[in-house]
Amino acid sequence: MLFFVAFTAYTAAVARSNLHYKPWPMSRYICWIIGMLTAVSAVFGPLALLAHTNFSAHMVCHLLLGMISPLFVALSTPISLLLRTLKVNSARRFVRFLKCRPLRFVSHPLTASVLNVGGLWALYTTNIYRDMHQYPILYLVIHVHIWLAGLFFTVSIIYLDPPSHRHSFIFRAGVFVLAFSAHAILSKYIYVHSPAGVTQEQAEIGGMVMYYGGDVVEIALICVFCWQWFRRSKVLRY
Repeated sequence: MLFFVAFTAYTAAVARSNLHYKPWPMSRYICWIIGMLTAVSAVFGPLALLAHTNFSAHMVCHLLLGMISPLFVALSTPISLLLRTLKVNSARRFVRFLKCRPLRFVSHPLTASVLNVGGLWALYTTNIYRDMHQYPILYLVIHVHIWLAGLFFTVSIIYLDPPSHRHSFIFRAGVFVLAFSAHAILSKYIYVHSPAGVTQEQAEIGGMVMYYGGDVVEIALICVFCWQWFRRSKVLRY
């Protein structure tokens, strides 16, 4: 339901924006659709049901919800779209909200990295993974956390929407490398040490899905980041 509301709101915002400004890029609208569909497929449907008993399917859901969906949502630039549809006074209040201390804290690259990768370490190296399949509320909370943490991390690295505060490319690149190194190390740890309630065979498959699937998304994120860095350097040069 939440994703349906988000999809409808984005569509309505695009229609409103197109009435007053030049047409919203179709590529961004497609990115939003993909971002919503990948998130929904990770929590509803046959793949989500299989993930309850199959760890490799769970890892596919992890990639969809925590990495692929956040990347496409970031590429759809929903904040920029919202600012185009709001009245001037409302837009100014929203910008002030974006710069409030709590949001600045969670969107800081280091904080977002800890919430994102640190949360995964806590999930797979403790009994939380086993317990979340026994308690629906815990299951819901963890999946919401995975999506939000992945989104905050993504937007803290690549600035497509107006950020709460800006950090240098070098600083973000350093955090980027550390975060994805921790993600890769965790996938190898899972390959050797199966999480609670997971067989060793399933842990090995899930670890490989996390490692190689994560690499694909990381390469895409690196390409966007390096392209932004290149464009920024070119602007400063001229």
